[in-house]
Amino acid sequence: MTTLTDLVTMIERNMLRYIRIPQLLIFSSIQPVMFLLLFTFVFGGAIAGGGNYIDFLLPGILVQSVLFGSTATGIGLVEDLSKGLIDRFRSLPMARSAVLAGRTLTDMMRNIFVILLMVAVGYIIGYRFHGSFADALTALAILLYFGFAFSWISATIGMLVRTPETAQVAGFIWIFPLVFTSSIFVPIQTMPHWLQAIARINPITVISDTLRMLSQGGASTSDLVAHLLVAFGWIALILVVFVPWAVSLYRKVV
Repeated sequence: MTTLTDLVTMIERNMLRYIRIPQLLIFSSIQPVMFLLLFTFVFGGAIAGGGNYIDFLLPGILVQSVLFGSTATGIGLVEDLSKGLIDRFRSLPMARSAVLAGRTLTDMMRNIFVILLMVAVGYIIGYRFHGSFADALTALAILLYFGFAFSWISATIGMLVRTPETAQVAGFIWIFPLVFTSSIFVPIQTMPHWLQAIARINPITVISDTLRMLSQGGASTSDLVAHLLVAFGWIALILVVFVPWAVSLYRKVV
């Protein structure tokens, strides 16, 4: 019960930071909106091939948004470490796991706002969701859990570096290749054959394609179930590897 109380306290503390510094939330929302608008209106005509590109693009951009947002976890942890705030937490009778879990769960809550904003902008420029309400809830759950899993990767990186600037660079440098070798922006069939093999096993491709199946409808039940199993399998694998690793590093650092 004490651990749960500590966790809630840390979530409240992190949420208050967004309230007192609203620029953090505003500017973290501008970037994905810019990606959506730029790719829709600048590159969409060349990529779409006569189809409705926004219906293809938005699910992928949502995945990209939660991925880029996950880097804030590591940056925030390094900032707390560099300012000595973690040392203050150590002097309190609180669960150490609450610091990491509170940060990652707060970032998950921020992702809810970003996802809803992106869907609203998508609807304004022509996106339409063709699935059921249950499909929408499933898609939201996949996005949130995927972002949550990658927040733990970011937390691990944050425990391995020493400055916020380094955490920002280290957080993005490996995400960009994953993003652009996936099906976020284009179907993987348009890529060279050797790159298609990489893109197919990319977890970002798996999540993006699963969201498209849920949002566009028409997929067979067996195909959808198979994609869901692989998607949640990737999420579970990331959590199993990086949650213990991040906690272990945190205990050594503090």
